[in-house]
Amino acid sequence: MEDGLQQRNRRTGVMLALVAVGMLGFGFALVPLYDLYCEITGYNKIGESEVAQVGPGEVDRSRTVVVTFDQTINADLPWQVSAMQRRLSLHPGEIKEVIYRVQNRSNETVVGQAIPSVTPWQGTGYLHKMECFCFEQQPLAPGETKEMPLRFYVSADIPKDMGSLNLSYTFLRTKQTAAIEPQS
Repeated sequence: MEDGLQQRNRRTGVMLALVAVGMLGFGFALVPLYDLYCEITGYNKIGESEVAQVGPGEVDRSRTVVVTFDQTINADLPWQVSAMQRRLSLHPGEIKEVIYRVQNRSNETVVGQAIPSVTPWQGTGYLHKMECFCFEQQPLAPGETKEMPLRFYVSADIPKDMGSLNLSYTFLRTKQTAAIEPQS
């Protein structure tokens, strides 16, 4: 009876270790999988010709929408990131700009990518980024500080009961970091 219990405990321990290793592997695979998803679907990409065609239209001065900004930085990315303005009110259709200050706190060049998300998710189609650091990967030299602009507007056709949006960025280290050669 004692041998059977030890055998089951050992088997459970091995299974738990395998699950932990699988979860770790999946975590590392998320960035390449997301890149592949974006490449296949075209999500999170915008071409220069599309920018010229996208416009805010008329400004609805009869109401305001509050947009808040936050960010999450992956533990593998040695950056400090902050929006210079954490919250702003705007009229739907009005173009606004927010600056993000980013600093590389490591002693090596690091390339990062910002992945945006909007909450509530129903508001995603109403917040339009005209210029965004999230469209491209961002290299930062050791100790470099950079100000990155975000130009956007909220569509005038946003539902009247949707008075606030939250734009959140997740900053991740990209695989291009290892490919950068140090400058001599």
